[in-house]
Amino acid sequence: MPSKESVAEISHFSPQPTASLTNSGKVSLVGAGPGDPDLLTIKALRTIQCADIILFDRLVSQEICQLFPPSTPTIYVGKAKNHHSIPQSQINELLLTKAKQGLHICRLKGGDSFVFGRGGEEMLPLKQANIEVEVVPGITAASGCSSYAGIPLTHRGLSQGCTFLTAHAEKNLDVNWHSLAGLKHTLVVYMGLTKAAFISENLIASGLCAHTPAALVENGCTNKQRVITGTLEQLPHLVQAEQVKSPALIIIGHVVDLSQQLHWFQTINKQELKRLSA
Repeated sequence: MPSKESVAEISHFSPQPTASLTNSGKVSLVGAGPGDPDLLTIKALRTIQCADIILFDRLVSQEICQLFPPSTPTIYVGKAKNHHSIPQSQINELLLTKAKQGLHICRLKGGDSFVFGRGGEEMLPLKQANIEVEVVPGITAASGCSSYAGIPLTHRGLSQGCTFLTAHAEKNLDVNWHSLAGLKHTLVVYMGLTKAAFISENLIASGLCAHTPAALVENGCTNKQRVITGTLEQLPHLVQAEQVKSPALIIIGHVVDLSQQLHWFQTINKQELKRLSA
C-alpha cells in the first residue's frame, strides 16, 4: 500500500499534472464500493490508476488501497465516530487547491459518494469555483452487503420496497419513525451501530412488531464478514453480546429470514480456503 502523506506535506507537493497548469484540474468523486476490490467498476479502477493524487476515506478497504499506483501521492482523510482526521471544510479546501494546480484528483469514498458519502457537499464548492467534476458511482453498502449476506432487499410477498436511512446526523436525527414503521419496506440503517437501542425502541414504539427479523452485517463484502440475525427487539443485545464493530449495517424486515437459505459468500470462502490448504 502506498505511504500516506500528511496534509501539511502534501499541500506543498505538486506532482506533474496530467492537465496543463494553465487550466484548472479535475476532481473525480469515485465510489469504491463496500470492500471487495472485484466490485470496483472499470471506470473507478481506471480513475485510480490515472489520477495525479488520491484522497481516500476510512471505509476504502486495504485490498483496494493496494491497487493504488506506488508512485501516486495519497492523503488519508478518513472519518470515524467522534474522530475526524481532517474536518470536512478542510477536505473541500484541499480539493479546490489541488484542482487549481491543474491536478486530476481521485476522491475515493467507500460505497457510493452520493449515498451518505457527502459527495454533494464536496461537489458544490467545486462547481461554484468552475472546477470540472465527475461522479463515478459505486456499489453502496446496502446493496453490496445485503447481497453478500444472502438478504434480498426486495422479495415478492415479503417486501415491495426498501428504504435507506442513516442514524448519524450533523445535529439532531430527524426521523419520522411512524412513517418508517408503516412502510412495510426493508429498512437499511447506515452508521447505526451505536444507536441500535434508540432505533429499536423508536420503531417498536411507532408500531413495528418487536419480532420483526433484523440482521447486523459486519465488515460486509470482505473475508471478515459476519452476519448476525435476530429480531428488532434483540438488536441492542446482539450488538453487545456479539461485540459487533464498525463498519456494520443494520437490515430490518422479513427478507432477513431468507438469509439462511440464500447465504453463499461464506460457503464460497470456506471452499476456497480448503482448496488453498489442500
